[in-house]
Amino acid sequence: MKATVSGKLIRILAAELYKLATLPLIRFSLIAAFILNLVLAAAFTNAGLQGAAGTHSIPHTGFASMRHLQAGFIILGILAACSEYTGGQIRTTLTVMPWRGLQLSAKLLALAIVTVPAAYIIAASGILYSFIMMKDTAAGIEIDTVIWSLTGAAGYLTLTTLLSAAISSILRRSTPAMVILLGYYFIISPLTTGILPDFSNYFSDRAGYYMYMPPALTGADVLTPVQGTGITMSWTVMFIAAAIAIYRRRDA
Repeated sequence: MKATVSGKLIRILAAELYKLATLPLIRFSLIAAFILNLVLAAAFTNAGLQGAAGTHSIPHTGFASMRHLQAGFIILGILAACSEYTGGQIRTTLTVMPWRGLQLSAKLLALAIVTVPAAYIIAASGILYSFIMMKDTAAGIEIDTVIWSLTGAAGYLTLTTLLSAAISSILRRSTPAMVILLGYYFIISPLTTGILPDFSNYFSDRAGYYMYMPPALTGADVLTPVQGTGITMSWTVMFIAAAIAIYRRRDA
């Protein structure tokens, strides 16, 4: 039985990876995210260079674009989850692969496999640009801190992508998914942060901030990187579980 399930999962995973690789919008969203991050990194770095020497940090400047960059990964999750519903291809998928729980799990796993290296490269581009431009004026930085921060940033962007895909799987339509997700991340969350700063730290996006920002820059009275990771992961797992449960019980 285990071998059968494993074999099914491998075949479904290969099919889901192929679908992601051949979907033009996936490639476009990642390329657009890379370009956007470089443009924003240049803007924030130039702004940082206007400050006093030694008072700004490379991680803080290099990750200043993360709030905007996450939009590209939110859209990536939406496209990966909703693309098959647009033209009705989901019926063909479920006919060929009727194991719904495995199929959605494999889709999200394939999305994670694609997202992790992409997120790492894109996040690293901002840090690298800031380092090249600010290495003579910025406060000192250790390579261990950079690696830790990049790993946290890639993890946050990956979890955000999976969370967006899970919610989009529940909604099944890209337009309402974009309205809800982008509306939350860029309107509701900033308002909540200003009104209830302590409470907002337990939302996925605010908790995710502490995954990649060095503790020395966030303060001692807020979440630790481990706590931020745990909270963000909990939100993601909760919505993935809900998406799988709903997906298994409804019509295509």
